[in-house]
Amino acid sequence: MHNVNIPPALELPSTGKLIKSTIAAAVVASVILVSIVMPAEYGIDPTGMGKILGLQKMGEIKTALAREAELEKDTALGDTPAVIVEIAPAGAILTHKMTVTLAVNESTEIKLKMNKDSQVHYAWATDKGGVFFDKHADSVDIDYHIYNNGTDQKAGGILTAAFDGSHGWYWKNRTAEPMTITLKTTGEYLNIQEMN
Repeated sequence: MHNVNIPPALELPSTGKLIKSTIAAAVVASVILVSIVMPAEYGIDPTGMGKILGLQKMGEIKTALAREAELEKDTALGDTPAVIVEIAPAGAILTHKMTVTLAVNESTEIKLKMNKDSQVHYAWATDKGGVFFDKHADSVDIDYHIYNNGTDQKAGGILTAAFDGSHGWYWKNRTAEPMTITLKTTGEYLNIQEMN
């Protein structure tokens, strides 16, 4: 029972080699985390490798679907904001009503050019069932800033610009038939544009 071969001390790695191996493993793990795991899981791509490998889009889709599921759960619990149909706040710069029709699996985006802290009262609704939406913003310095997203037939409220840039909505028709979306906006914005 005591005839186990114990390697001589010369064959065992030194403390320095163990420390170097541990540091090397930590560096490799960090590179994998930043260049593969973060883009694929969360859509965060600090190195740019996720975009090259196509992992960033996968992460963005995954997080958008997770937010959509969470919002659908909140909607079922009654946390949906009330729809605002017609609002004409004092000092409004612009008022628009836009209508877009989406075929099955078609998407569109409408953006407002806004300055930081300016506000827009909005209401949108579909003529059919729920549509996937993503209320977000971007600018020269910011690629993507999410306000909220989910699936609903209508929504409304006040959009306050977090920064100077383009703020608005993306919709995708995931139903089995065409639908029309009507968006009404009133407030402090410079212009409105469908981004197709």
